[in-house]
Amino acid sequence: MAAAAGPDCACRRDPGDGRRRVVVTGLGATTPLGGDVTSTWQAMLRGDNGIRRLSEPWVDQVPIPLGAPVLREPGPGLSPVQRRRIDRCGQLAVTAAQEAWSDAGFDGTAVAPDRTGVAISTAMGGISTLIGGYETWKARGWRRIHPAAIPMAMANAPAAVVGLLLGARAGIHAMVSACASGAHAIATAADMIRAGHADVVVTGGADAPLHPLVLSGFATMRALSQRVSEPAAASRPYDAGRDGFVLGEGAGVLVLEAEEHASRRGARVYAELAGVGITSDAYHLAHPEPTGVVNATAIRTSLAAAGVTAAEVEHVNANATSTVPGDAAEARALASVFGEAAGGPAVSANKSMTGHTLGAAGAIESIATVLAIRDGVAPATANFARPDRDVAIDVVHGAPRPLGGSEIVALKNSTGFGGHNVAITFRGRPMAARARDDGAGGGGVDPAAGR
Repeated sequence: MAAAAGPDCACRRDPGDGRRRVVVTGLGATTPLGGDVTSTWQAMLRGDNGIRRLSEPWVDQVPIPLGAPVLREPGPGLSPVQRRRIDRCGQLAVTAAQEAWSDAGFDGTAVAPDRTGVAISTAMGGISTLIGGYETWKARGWRRIHPAAIPMAMANAPAAVVGLLLGARAGIHAMVSACASGAHAIATAADMIRAGHADVVVTGGADAPLHPLVLSGFATMRALSQRVSEPAAASRPYDAGRDGFVLGEGAGVLVLEAEEHASRRGARVYAELAGVGITSDAYHLAHPEPTGVVNATAIRTSLAAAGVTAAEVEHVNANATSTVPGDAAEARALASVFGEAAGGPAVSANKSMTGHTLGAAGAIESIATVLAIRDGVAPATANFARPDRDVAIDVVHGAPRPLGGSEIVALKNSTGFGGHNVAITFRGRPMAARARDDGAGGGGVDPAAGR
């Protein structure tokens, strides 16, 4: 594989604090749109939809039978014993991590265990194992509980299982911050590298929440869309007719690497993770701070850490769950940072196609953000037919939108129940710009960087 020596000079801005730069060298995913990164990304660009009426035996016992299950069942890379001893959430994480590890060029390659870390988060963890174990206890008694039930159900199990498979010894972390968990994990991974605690960190999020208890709980909160007769039209972020989200499952994993480590091994680089901002609303357990001011602070902090201005941001991958208060608050945050629609960044809302994958969302959508940079295109937001008057931002809809420039700065914004806000700034050069430079004799960058 031809490889770049690292991100090109446009990405080599000194952060000014002596910390190491962090780059993205591997991507892996399993989602309602595809069983890997390539199929998921292609489906997003086509505008495919992964939301459907569920067919599980219990579906008639839940008030809203919609969901977005993964398109491909997990487990091909696991032994039968591992499949029995790893909860579905962990299996999704392993599936995505295996792809990301191979994509980074580490498949079969030795990496120093004490310089390799893991940060993989989840919102719900092994909830199916936990509830299933309780049902077994009620019906058959304690002796029939699966002996691996507790480690299977732990919130840190996905991260721990991936760490075991990779032999990672630089630290295994599992943040639980609701729907911002995946982004929070990525932020933590970047901090591990910048602080010198690791050279490579496998990071992201996974969740498998399609269980009747979870669906019923969100339904009683009135958080779910009630468009049962129109599954593909149910998730409609920023649209005036939105009425809630659709629950999904999946996993997204990125390999983050210290730039100098990636350069030494000749790794292909997707983009630089240039800045992170984290805040907390201190407002409500399940509702966002309505003005968006605290979320906006996270965004500004991320941009400042990256050394870029709001005017330089060309693309935003939004949290955009399709709830009335959540989308409105986020739109206010984005408008306060970037200004209103005219001249602002192109905003994409992937949950319109994937549903809300909870702890996996921030990671899956970070992958989409990185690929938007690589391909110079922002995916369209599905079902954005009637703009909400409170949404004064430029929502990409109808068709994907080309992104220009020789370098693209893009922001991933994530928020979650409990008031969590995480903003991550990525930057890099699209393939077209890299190819132009190579054709002009610029060299040093793989024109086929990415997939």
